Amino acid sequence: MFAPMLLAVLLSGAAGAPAGASRTVDEGSHGTIGIRLLEAPVSHRDDPRAFSYVVDHLHPGTTIKRKLEVSNASKEIQRIALYPASADIVGNSFSTPPGRSTNELTSWMSLDHTSIDIPPGRTETAQVTIQVPPSASRGERYGVVWAQVSAKPDATHPVRVVNRVGLRVYLDIGPGGEPPSDFEIENLTPARAPDGRPQLLALVHNTGKRALDMRGTLALSDGPGGLRAGPFAADLGVTLLPEASAPVTVTLDRQMPDGPWRVELTLASGMVKRTATATVTFPRAGMGLSVSPDLGPLTLFAAVGGLAALLLGAFALAVRRRRRTDTDTDVDAGVAAG
Repeated sequence: MFAPMLLAVLLSGAAGAPAGASRTVDEGSHGTIGIRLLEAPVSHRDDPRAFSYVVDHLHPGTTIKRKLEVSNASKEIQRIALYPASADIVGNSFSTPPGRSTNELTSWMSLDHTSIDIPPGRTETAQVTIQVPPSASRGERYGVVWAQVSAKPDATHPVRVVNRVGLRVYLDIGPGGEPPSDFEIENLTPARAPDGRPQLLALVHNTGKRALDMRGTLALSDGPGGLRAGPFAADLGVTLLPEASAPVTVTLDRQMPDGPWRVELTLASGMVKRTATATVTFPRAGMGLSVSPDLGPLTLFAAVGGLAALLLGAFALAVRRRRRTDTDTDVDAGVAAG
C-alpha cells in the first residue's frame, strides 16, 4: 500500500522576488530548503530574470553549465534530491506538473549530483548541464530544476510530506541571434474588487518572440487635494507566451478616494520596460467605469464601449418614440417582422 503524500511546492525566483533570491517553503519540523542560481550568461548580465532563472538562447549542438546553490535552513541534516522536470505556460501562468514529469528539454538536462546531504544552516553547490542536440528544432522550451526533501510517515507525521523548491528554465533554440522580447500595455481600466477595494486593470500584449514574466508598480498623483500615493506593486504571477494577452491587476487601499487621479503604470520583463499613463476615476461600488486617457497609444476599450452603449441606447429610444407615432398597423407589422 502506498502512503498518503502531501506535496508542497514553490518555484525559486518567482515574479517579484529579488534577483538571485533563494525562495523556500517550510513544512513544519521537516525543515526549510532553498535553491538559487549562482551565475548568468554574459549576454544577459543586465537582465534581472537571468539572475533568478536559467534564461538563454542557444544554437543546436550547444552545451551550457550553470552553478546552483542549495541551502538547508532547518535544524537537522537534510538529504536533498536534485532533478529536472517539465514545465509549460498554461493560462498565462508558469505551470509545473506534479512528480518527475519529463519533456524534450528535460532529456537534455543533467545534474552533477542526484542528491546532496547538507548540514543544518549550510549550503552546497551543484551544477546543471544542458546539452542541446544538433538536430534540435527552433523554439522555446520550459523546465524546472527541483530540490526536494521527503519525510516518511511515522507516528507523529502519518502523512508523507514532500517539500520541494524549483528553479525555472526558459531555453530558446535556434540559429542566429536571440529572438526579441517586447510587449505593449493596451488598456488601463479602473474597477472595483468584489470586496470593494479600487483596482487598476491593465491589458498586456506580448508582441515579442519569447515568454515574459510581468512585474511592475503603479504610482498615483494629482489626486483630490493634490494627493499622491504609491508605488503599489502589481499582482504577480503573469507569464505570457508570444502573441498572448492577459490582465495585470493592481489593488489599492479601500480608503483611497475615487479621484480623479493621474496614474502611471510601469511594467517590466527582464530588460524590457514600458510605462502607460492615464487620468482615471475609480467607480463607486456597483457603478460603471470612468477613464480619460492621456494622449498616447492606449486603447481604452472600457471607455469606448461605454460611449458606444450610450449611443446605441439613445438610438433605440429614438426608434421607440418614432414607432409610437406610427399607426397600429405599422406597429403590428414591426413586431411580426421582429
